[in-house]
Amino acid sequence: MEYFNGVYKGKMVLVTGHTGFKGSWLSIWLKELGANVIGYALDPYTQKDNFVFSGLENKIVDIRGDIRDKKHLKEVFDKYKPEFVFHLAAQPLVRLSYDNPVETYETNVMGTINVLECIRETPEVKIGIMITTDKCYENKEQIWGYRETDPLGGYDPYSSSKGAAEIAIGSWRSSYFNPKDYDKHGKSIASVRAGNVIGGGDWSLDRVIPDCIRALEKGEPINIRNPKAIRPWEHVLEPLNGYLSLGQKMYEEPNKYSEAWNFGPNIEGIVPVWEIGKKIIENYGKGSLKDVSNLNEIHEAQLLALDVTKAKFRLNWKSRWNIDKTIEKTVEWYKKYNTEDVYELCVKQIREFIES
Repeated sequence: MEYFNGVYKGKMVLVTGHTGFKGSWLSIWLKELGANVIGYALDPYTQKDNFVFSGLENKIVDIRGDIRDKKHLKEVFDKYKPEFVFHLAAQPLVRLSYDNPVETYETNVMGTINVLECIRETPEVKIGIMITTDKCYENKEQIWGYRETDPLGGYDPYSSSKGAAEIAIGSWRSSYFNPKDYDKHGKSIASVRAGNVIGGGDWSLDRVIPDCIRALEKGEPINIRNPKAIRPWEHVLEPLNGYLSLGQKMYEEPNKYSEAWNFGPNIEGIVPVWEIGKKIIENYGKGSLKDVSNLNEIHEAQLLALDVTKAKFRLNWKSRWNIDKTIEKTVEWYKKYNTEDVYELCVKQIREFIES
């Protein structure tokens, strides 16, 4: 698979969080690009995850570890000497962060700082791409998208931990990886923020797509707890394409792209949760929706969108699949994971995405 000007071919690439939803898809794509992929993460969430069904543990260097364990993480950096680092490992759930706020901060803030420190202490690392979230912005429920220069914040522990991680990334970039001093440190560090990412192989709790599929497989109605919430939905391959494109640009011109970047869908991809549920049912071929909204439910943002103008103009990046194609390819994975080779299914979707 020739793409991204061949910059990943033969390179040592470390992916933290490779057992997770986005991390597993990124690892597959990198492997198909010819990279030597080293994964560092906790065990997969379930035995039905994309990581498990694709057999990734036998296709890349699979290391189980916690990013809060700086000593173990540094040993991995010392042994494999990665040239690229994609940091995805995180506690990724809003609702879980209310139950475990300290662990959420330890993982998302100190875990990120541990990765940054390992990058700083490893001469071979040239590129660090730190994955955060669109929820890192101070959400004012505005109708227009947030730009990379907008204030960071967060109502809930998860969102605020990601805002804090972004502040840390910015501080380390200014203090240790300043683009003005690239000739001295030789490293380029960026942070990337994506919208509600969906696709095959995600079984996390309290996420719309996994909740829908679990209900459909059981023959039960799909419970929608926040039907009017509006989100920027995009297939997992959209932001990954952005991360890989950014990595290429950073490799070729390292002092030009070391900053924050948004990767979100076009305006038609910003739709309510209820509409997503309807599209899932349409593509799956059966099912029904049930509104279980509760006024006493914990706080979640109702409206969130990203401005991706910078990525479009400076990276020549664009969203490739509209919302209907996104749902179609997402449901395809869930309808086929029990009967087809999942690794090949993922590769097939990546190729379709590239050619679209």
